[in-house]
Amino acid sequence: MAASADVPVKYDFKIPEKNIKNVMDMAIWEKSEAYYDIFGFISSMCVALQGTKQSQTLEYSPVIQKLIDALRRLEQLAIETPPVDQPARFGNVAFRSWFQKMQSESATLIEEAIPDQLRDAVPELNVYFAESFGNATRIDYGTGHELSFVMFLMCLFKIGAIERKDEVAVGLRLFHQYLNFVRKLQVTYRMEPAGSHGVWSLDDFQFVPFIWGSAQLAVKSPIEPAQFVEDNIIDVYRKEFMFVGCIDYIRQVKTGHFAEHSNQLWSISAVPSWAKISTGLIKMYQKEVMSKFPVIQHVYFGSILTLNPVKPGKMLPSPRLGILPRVNLATMAGPPKFDSADGK
Repeated sequence: MAASADVPVKYDFKIPEKNIKNVMDMAIWEKSEAYYDIFGFISSMCVALQGTKQSQTLEYSPVIQKLIDALRRLEQLAIETPPVDQPARFGNVAFRSWFQKMQSESATLIEEAIPDQLRDAVPELNVYFAESFGNATRIDYGTGHELSFVMFLMCLFKIGAIERKDEVAVGLRLFHQYLNFVRKLQVTYRMEPAGSHGVWSLDDFQFVPFIWGSAQLAVKSPIEPAQFVEDNIIDVYRKEFMFVGCIDYIRQVKTGHFAEHSNQLWSISAVPSWAKISTGLIKMYQKEVMSKFPVIQHVYFGSILTLNPVKPGKMLPSPRLGILPRVNLATMAGPPKFDSADGK
């Protein structure tokens, strides 16, 4: 098991539960530590990822490498569980077989990755991890599952399994590995988008990589926002920048004119700067994901990410890239008091 410096136990670990039962509970959620933690984490990662490239050399902890290996193990299970012939075009039932295999190994994979002294956290971490790959009943995947993986990453930071120095590696290596893997699940098992709004949504499946990907491009970007829809630009930069990689994936799985099947993203190409795009996307994430009961009713809360009311005075400034202070990922809690979409 991975070795690490001793981390003081700060949590009475427990199995997370769903606590948002109805629309009225959303008011509790929007004033909770977990809600503020998520925006603090996403914003801090934005700052850390500014000016980075996928190809840059990185040194990172054994914990991150073992988690990457865990995702590769789950990918191998998918290879061993091919789709079956069935009348229905979408929602291949072989996904349910893969899901069962994943559930049978996920806790062990986490236990092998994190430091020995954090072993008691495994049952709590495992709930977020196992919820990150889609729903086995509906055979769908959406931003709620992506959010579960973001919460899994947050938990690792908060309990000290991953340190702040590894922020960039978490974005460029671990999250990138996750993103590529869930795309393979989506294609292999023809998964339905969970809660997609069709052409008017940002993307059928993902949201966070657009936020972090635009942050990458906010400093010394080789391309302007208006160029990300151009085929030659996509071909050159799809493996270098997360945002362009997302556009490339859409280009592969959808046909027709980009403005027709991805109208929201087409509109974003008219925004004058990547910093404004990233800031605007955080606001959009707050509105379209974090404020939607159909998404949040499936969120789990335990000892690490709680519905406890956020402490007074924990205010996060407007998320202007390059100005936003990086949050202490061990404590987090920085609420999304956002200003206008352009960061002013």
